[in-house]
Amino acid sequence: MSRFLFFLGLLLAGWHCARQQLPAERQLAFVPPPNICIDREARRIGPCEPSIAINPADPGQVVAGSVLDNVYTSADGGKTWTAETLESPHGVFGDPVVLADFEGRFFYAHLSDPTGRGWADPGLLDRIVIQRSTDGGRSWSEGSFTGYRPPKDQDKHWLAVDPRNQHLFCTWTEFDEYGSRDPQDRSRILFAKSTDHGQSWSEPVVLSGREGNCLDDDQTTEGAVPAVGPQGELYVAWGYDERIYFDRSLDGGQSWMEEDRHIADQPGGWSFDIPGLGRANGMPVTATDLSPGPHRGTIYVNWADQRNGTDDTDIWIIRSEDGGQSWSEPLRVNDDPPGKQQFFTWMTVDPTDGNIYIVFYDRRAYADEQTDVYLAWSTDGGRSFTNRKISESPFLPAPGNFFGDYNHISAHNGQVRPIWTRADGTRLSVWTALLQFGDSKP
Repeated sequence: MSRFLFFLGLLLAGWHCARQQLPAERQLAFVPPPNICIDREARRIGPCEPSIAINPADPGQVVAGSVLDNVYTSADGGKTWTAETLESPHGVFGDPVVLADFEGRFFYAHLSDPTGRGWADPGLLDRIVIQRSTDGGRSWSEGSFTGYRPPKDQDKHWLAVDPRNQHLFCTWTEFDEYGSRDPQDRSRILFAKSTDHGQSWSEPVVLSGREGNCLDDDQTTEGAVPAVGPQGELYVAWGYDERIYFDRSLDGGQSWMEEDRHIADQPGGWSFDIPGLGRANGMPVTATDLSPGPHRGTIYVNWADQRNGTDDTDIWIIRSEDGGQSWSEPLRVNDDPPGKQQFFTWMTVDPTDGNIYIVFYDRRAYADEQTDVYLAWSTDGGRSFTNRKISESPFLPAPGNFFGDYNHISAHNGQVRPIWTRADGTRLSVWTALLQFGDSKP
């Protein structure tokens, strides 16, 4: 029996729509949460690819970002938002990654555009830029950077932080030349760290023993997301050639395993088609349990794939309780009957209690391409999941419209803030939901 209780906030924002009625026996256990529209301004690109972070030192502070250069701040837990444009002398070109360390600093990592000319400049994507805020996202540094190795291109990064000393870690994909069909051009996973709160970064090191192509597809090494264990252990997983690979460092990134470990199959690869979208992926997400709970130290890897058919994309998770030495069999997270699409998954683990939260798109209720947003959560270390719809109404995307490559979610002390892109035809918007889990039983 679930020990969670959802409660409603008072504020509803955005486009209102009739909610799906839940069975009577579930209404006390789950009430669809208020959806808050963060951004729905029409732009040439975006808003999409949102990222979000709750400040562990002050959970009322929440910061988010979206493509290409949007930054959003909230001082009331996500009920109301202020939107600004992020600027840097290195340029801001999407792939926003927002992180809060455990002392309350926010970091916003993104791609570079040094001349502001976008794809017209061969210098585009020449580094990964990381900007810092010490005032809840109201102002930002000009940005430090890592991965400056011209003429190579740097892309698809993510951040993690050590809770003990606030050291930052960044992993990403380096392309010899992004999009190149030359078989001599290769891709690889890189790693760098900062020990001074993001002011400077170490020289990148290569993690992946196998190099992929540069076509941004299944044969590209991509999707590296770092995670930090309770004692500063570093874990990274990524996708390549229909497999998920794993690497580990036990000394703060100074040394890594001699050989990457194949920890799961990803039939069909990380790149796949979803009707109504220009492109989609199931890149893996890695997270750890930092809580004092019974599953402290457990590593989780979450992804999507089409092992059950191209019309039946599913969400999966595996876990390791021994530092990545051994792994569980994949568990299907979505609990609907076979034959529907679930895609664009992201996962977080609440550092206060170890509960796992996974957000994803879901089409289980429809015969067409209408899409809901679902949350799945686990209180037993990833052995079982409860699924609930958290979007107030479905959306119907327009084929060919750029929809982005990921969503995100943050959780702290039962406060859960998923963030997602909504596509009403060609009109994109970014949303969150106000969820609070507690100890009361329904």
